[in-house]
Amino acid sequence: MAEVQLKNIKKVYPFVSGEQKKSKKKKADEPEKKKANLQITDEGVVAVQAFNLDIKDKEFIVLVGPSGCGKSTTLRMVAGLEEISGGELIIDGKVMNDVAPKDRDIAMVFQNYALYPHMTVYDNMAFSLKLRKEPKDVIDKKVREAAEILDITQYLERKPKALSGGQRQRVAIGRAIVRDPKVMLMDEPLSNLDAKLRNEMRAEIIKLRQRINTTFMYVTHDQTEAMTLGDRIVIMNFFDAELKREGSKFFVEVGGIKVELAPEKEARLLANDVQSQSVTLGVRPEHTDVADKGITARVEVAEMMGSSVHLHVNAEGRDVIIIVPTIEMDLICLFHNSYGTAAPFGTAVTFRERLTADRYRRGVLRLSLKQARVFCYPIRSVSSDPCMIR
Repeated sequence: MAEVQLKNIKKVYPFVSGEQKKSKKKKADEPEKKKANLQITDEGVVAVQAFNLDIKDKEFIVLVGPSGCGKSTTLRMVAGLEEISGGELIIDGKVMNDVAPKDRDIAMVFQNYALYPHMTVYDNMAFSLKLRKEPKDVIDKKVREAAEILDITQYLERKPKALSGGQRQRVAIGRAIVRDPKVMLMDEPLSNLDAKLRNEMRAEIIKLRQRINTTFMYVTHDQTEAMTLGDRIVIMNFFDAELKREGSKFFVEVGGIKVELAPEKEARLLANDVQSQSVTLGVRPEHTDVADKGITARVEVAEMMGSSVHLHVNAEGRDVIIIVPTIEMDLICLFHNSYGTAAPFGTAVTFRERLTADRYRRGVLRLSLKQARVFCYPIRSVSSDPCMIR
């Protein structure tokens, strides 16, 4: 039950002894190669850069992003398991940068359960309370209340090895909630479970959130979890880009791609006399359109998924997945070739947007496969302000 503020939080992993010297020697011998999504400074490798977030009391915040974007590192800095390189962490009005983890009044659920194998479920859940030297009757009451909430009362005398994955995760969550923490941290708690258990545990977390009053920070890469659990979703997947101005025209350059801005955005930038500068770019895939000439690619893998076909293609030196619903396919011959697959390895394809106004508004893409025409499904929402990727 606390507000959490992260102000310009930064995490830098310093170079290992001798690593910086080798790096400098290598740069002197050969041209520097820029690594995508990796910022290296004189201090070391930057894992989290200038992260700002205000979390309200009792709010459920979900951090979403691909592997390596800094989700778990940010959570571990809040927990006190990682040292904060810069900025301020404030919990309930108090700066926590130098406060020991045990004194922050937070609880954390790890991805790999982190249960003590030699202890029973009861002892695992009671362990933190015993360290606090709580009275035995208080410990027993809190453990049994948490076990009842999570429906694991019948397993209190078992050891972790006698439990399923879902039951172990319930124990890990129970061990956290018995502490009645101000902030509950969850680091991809469902990623080790199978699909059925993941759905069940997601429902359990929703019920748990309704029964205990605390602030949640939840890390995941699963968009379904983020949409169903969170009050707000924090997307940790942006790009360092350059905003360029040429007269009254604006565009953004990122990773060798030129992104043209919508006329409304250009008008606002022009009205504020914005000049060329470094920017952070966020792009929704459904708000982008492919250039008129299309993009040529080559099929590497074709996966039959039942209701759709996933074509893994290599386009312009990059791996791309094209999702083609089977119900919208014009030619059944795609499934009746001599290779027995949806599209044989090495098949050349070109995908581009439809050109009619109605098709443009629907945001439908066209995939030309030799003489075939296969239509990708419409996007769920159409932006009134799309970026045009050329």
